[in-house]
Amino acid sequence: MRRQSCFIFLFCGIFLPGILGFPQTNTSIDCDSLLPNYEVEPQISAPPYIIAVSFDNFEPGNEVQVTLEALGDAGFKGFNLQAREIDGDVPVGTFKITDPNTKGLECHNMTNSAVSNANSDVKQKVTTTWIAPHDVKGELQFIATVVQNLENFWVGIQSKTLTPTHSGSVNATGKSKRKVCLSV
Repeated sequence: MRRQSCFIFLFCGIFLPGILGFPQTNTSIDCDSLLPNYEVEPQISAPPYIIAVSFDNFEPGNEVQVTLEALGDAGFKGFNLQAREIDGDVPVGTFKITDPNTKGLECHNMTNSAVSNANSDVKQKVTTTWIAPHDVKGELQFIATVVQNLENFWVGIQSKTLTPTHSGSVNATGKSKRKVCLSV
């Protein structure tokens, strides 16, 4: 009798969540198309999420803080965030993982070239740090897919455009080296 109880408990713990339709945590999002492995089509409405960045300009080696945030109480369970050159289709730069709700992904044989959710907990905001590469020639944007639940996800959410400076006017932290002169 005791053995049957253990078996039933083990069976319920392993299989019941899948039978009842609880979301699975192993959802993957394709590095190129940014589409999740769902049978459902992405939402076409305006996304209830934004991507905020700490700087408008960057130089190679700069660190840019990137925040993916829900508007209102939308929340999200999954995401894939990348930096791409305008009209580009591959990730550029790498991410430094600083938020316990995030993990780095390898796209196009580049470690941490994208960042994703580390768990399926509902999140309101995640923050990460992107490190600018040495080979970016043009403007770029951060682009994301955000998964609210198994039926609702948005593809192609974009940040504002960041411009490479290549001029020495921005230091390695992304802060301007220019002096401000005030006249009294």
